[in-house]
Amino acid sequence: MSGLGTPDFFYREAQRLGYVARSAFKLLQMQKQYKLIAPGDSVLDLGCAPGAWLQVACQSLGHLKNGGAVVGIDLKVRKFFWFGDWTFLFSCSRDVFRLLVYVLELVFCLTQMAFIAEQKVKVPSIHCDSRVQTVSADVMELPREQVMAFSPKGRGFSVILSDMCPSVSGITMKDTILSGELAKRALLLAIGRNRLSGLDEYSFLFESEDASRDDPDAGVLQPKGNLVMKLLESEENQRYRDVCRQLFQKASWLRPKATRSSSKEIYLVCLGLGKAKS
Repeated sequence: MSGLGTPDFFYREAQRLGYVARSAFKLLQMQKQYKLIAPGDSVLDLGCAPGAWLQVACQSLGHLKNGGAVVGIDLKVRKFFWFGDWTFLFSCSRDVFRLLVYVLELVFCLTQMAFIAEQKVKVPSIHCDSRVQTVSADVMELPREQVMAFSPKGRGFSVILSDMCPSVSGITMKDTILSGELAKRALLLAIGRNRLSGLDEYSFLFESEDASRDDPDAGVLQPKGNLVMKLLESEENQRYRDVCRQLFQKASWLRPKATRSSSKEIYLVCLGLGKAKS
C-alpha cells in the first residue's frame, strides 16, 4: 500500500507473484545489484515476519539440490485466551457478576497468568521449500551461542539480513535511536566483539548494557560473509557505515525502489567480512 492505503505497483506485483509482502522487492533489488546470496549459502533473516525475505532468500539459493539453508527469527507471537465467553453459563446472572468476570480477565492479562500460546512466523507456502525454518524468539535477548546453533552444523551463516524496525512513533529522535539499537544488535551478533579491537570510533556500540553482554568471541557471520541492516536515515546513523567500512570489503547505503516515499528507512549493505582493502 502507499499514500492513504491505495494499492501501489509493488503491492500489486507482490500479490501477483505470490510474495507475502511488497518488501520482497527490496531484497530482490539488493540481490540483483550485489549478489548477496549464492547457491549453497546459509542465510539468517532477523525480523523475518511476515516472510517475504524468507521467500527471496530461498529463491536465491537456487535448486534444492544446491543445498543451503534459511533461518528466520522474529519476536514471539502471543495469543491470550480470554474467559469472557464463560458468561454464557450465567445468562441469568446479574451485571455485577459479569463485571467481576471482566475484571478477572484484566488481572490475568496484567499478571501474565492467562493461558498463552506461542506461534512461530509461518513459512510461506510459495517460493519456500524444506530449507527454510523459523524460530520464535526475541533477537535482542538471544545469546550468540544459541543463534550459532541454528546455523548448519553450528558453523555460522554466510549471509545475515536484518529487516528489523521499531514501531514508528512519529517522534524522529526516538525512532532513530530505536532503529539504531536494532542495527547495533544485528552488527554485534554478526561480527562479535573481537573484530572491533583497534577500530576507530566504535565505542557507541557499547553505550548500553544490552549491547555489551555478549562474550568477546567471534560473531555468527562467517569470514567473507555479507550483512544487510535496516536503519532510519539520519546523521546519527552514519557512524554505522564508518564502522562497517573498517570491517567489510565494501559498505554502502541503498534506498530500494520499493521503499515508500514517506519512509526514512535505508539499508546498509556490507559485503565481504574481513579486513577492508586500503
